[in-house]
Amino acid sequence: MTRSIFFIVAFLCSGILLSQNEFRAEITDAETGEPLPGANVLVQNSALGATANEEGRVSIENIPNGEQTLVFSFLGYQTREITYEFPLQQDEVIEVSLAPSGEEMEEVIIAATRSRRTIVDLPTRVEVISGEELEEKGNMKPGDIRMLLNETTGIQTQQTSATSLNSSIRIQGLDGRYTQLLKDGYPLYSGFSGGLSLLQIVPLDLQQVEVVKGASSTLYGGGAIAGLVNLVSKTPGEEEEISFLLNGTSALGLDASGFYSNTFGKVGTTFFASYNLGTPYDPADIGLTAIPKFRRYTVNPRIFYYFDENTTLDFDLNTTVEERTGGNIDFIKGDETVNDPYFERNNTNRTTTRAGFSKIFSSGNFLNVKNSFSFFERSIEISDYRFAGDQFASFNEASYTLGDEDLEWIGGINLWIDKFTQDQSGSTNSRPLDYNHMTFGAFVQNNWKVADSFSLESGLRLDHQNEYGTFLLPRVSALFTFAHNLTARVGGGLGYKTPTIFTEDAERLQFRNVLPINVPETEAERSIGGNFDINYRRQLTEEIDMTINTLFFYTKVNDPLILINSFPNTFEYLQPDGFVSTRGIEMNLKTGYKDFKLFTGYTLADVSRNYNQVIVAMPLVAKHRLNNVLMYEQEDNIKIGLEAYYFSPQRLNDGTTGRQYWIFGLMTEKIWDNFSIFLNFENFTDTRQSKFDEIFTGSLSDPQFNDIYAPVDGFVVNGGIKVKL
Repeated sequence: MTRSIFFIVAFLCSGILLSQNEFRAEITDAETGEPLPGANVLVQNSALGATANEEGRVSIENIPNGEQTLVFSFLGYQTREITYEFPLQQDEVIEVSLAPSGEEMEEVIIAATRSRRTIVDLPTRVEVISGEELEEKGNMKPGDIRMLLNETTGIQTQQTSATSLNSSIRIQGLDGRYTQLLKDGYPLYSGFSGGLSLLQIVPLDLQQVEVVKGASSTLYGGGAIAGLVNLVSKTPGEEEEISFLLNGTSALGLDASGFYSNTFGKVGTTFFASYNLGTPYDPADIGLTAIPKFRRYTVNPRIFYYFDENTTLDFDLNTTVEERTGGNIDFIKGDETVNDPYFERNNTNRTTTRAGFSKIFSSGNFLNVKNSFSFFERSIEISDYRFAGDQFASFNEASYTLGDEDLEWIGGINLWIDKFTQDQSGSTNSRPLDYNHMTFGAFVQNNWKVADSFSLESGLRLDHQNEYGTFLLPRVSALFTFAHNLTARVGGGLGYKTPTIFTEDAERLQFRNVLPINVPETEAERSIGGNFDINYRRQLTEEIDMTINTLFFYTKVNDPLILINSFPNTFEYLQPDGFVSTRGIEMNLKTGYKDFKLFTGYTLADVSRNYNQVIVAMPLVAKHRLNNVLMYEQEDNIKIGLEAYYFSPQRLNDGTTGRQYWIFGLMTEKIWDNFSIFLNFENFTDTRQSKFDEIFTGSLSDPQFNDIYAPVDGFVVNGGIKVKL
């Protein structure tokens, strides 16, 4: 009897064992055939599953007999469900391909490099702020783009006025004059207009922001030694878009902006308008404004005419008017009893017209013609001094693109005019600082996909400038694809910058007692630079993904133009024997788990001046910076973000060293179908330079300002509502 029971149990166990099956597969990319290590496979309605190894291979054991549905997934790819009947008819490795989801950065088309390629196909390294990230950063500072750029790894915005917030942008520690700021590929913000440009660009109508770091003068001409920032505007889509933003701050600031776009047959249009208001604010109670009084109006209509689906003509007009006054807060608030008050008043008027024509031919070749005229008026007035002038700039370009996705050629010519005329009426500066620059350029660029694992981008520009001569600018970049999740880029090139008086140092002085540049004895600044970066992406589990990017950079600027206090109360530009160099590392880590996302960025920028064989650190550059953002997001429901930014001690112009500091912020947003409300606590630890260092010396009537290297406005709460129809 016992023996019979044993055989029955053994028979049942063997049946159970025979009903357990093994599934083996290789997970690949449907487009390239490359294996997808880290892809996940789950047996539906069970706890069975596995992750693919480095060869994309996966094995799952103990799958019961019968019909089973397996779910295949990988970050950036469409999830796929396949039903199998177990046991399988054949014992072999099954190949399963996954198609890209189209939701990743692969679909982002980059305009700054002139190519029609997507971001992952470009040998040139481009960083993009778009989509939700752009909206989140826009919530925190809806009135301008300072914070949007300052929170990007490798970029620091430098405040040039303690009382008016005037700021410039520094890429990898280099002076703001070495960065070219574009709008839809048009160079618009430079020279006299550059000191306020970051404060006068409202982000609501932006589709994306593109940053190219390193020598980029080959792309758009002189001025892009450190890199370029291209602001890409929204264009009309198939559906009507209406959006509004209303924001208020605890410092009694107000931002109201609206955007509209639609298409009517052959005509498309966008319209953007904003109103920005600032109230004088002095959190340190020192009698001077940390936030000035300002009022700004911006109107930007744009018209598109579509001759057919491949031919477009567009025209737009942008007008910005602003009055900005900082200084003695009692005087600015209207107290007429203030004796001998200090104030700094900036009044600006900016009008820009742009026209563009593009045509795609049946062969796929592409013609693009651009024209812009920019008229900028600005007056700077302090207690006993006034500086004013008009800047006219024009950019004209025609380019032609031919080839296909494997081999592409881009060639073109352009003419860039930049003219400044000082207003002598009422000006207390007796030395005119006028200039009239005209640059004619021709360029050619090649994009060559040599193989699936190697792409090359090369370019050559020849510029002739009416005062500083001819410049030949080569540039080359290469993309290596070692695997679908491991790539590297290397590139470099030459650059140049034609000298003007409009630098950060002169802006701090309001151009007072600054001598004109001695053109016959001055040369253009020239640079050589390069970078190397490596990118790795991995899906650790079904719910955890990770992306790591590391960039190594180096740029050397020869014959740098520096402002010297050569005589009492007199400043002149000289070119000492030497150079400025920046070298360092940028590291970015992004990881996600369910509804949480963590971003960490680190910048090491070792920037130095080497003049007459004496090496000193560049002032007002944080050698070490950390950017940390932790986001919790339920899609179309709620967002909560915690930020922490670290700045290491900075060398100051007087030879002393500033304090290190942290800035913390908290952002929140609740989302409904057509609107959302947001509330942000910026710098909630109230980090202010006035807490640990002096902002100025002397009296309120005649303040002598120190370098501004930390925030002056402190803890500010802002909140508002966004409506999308």
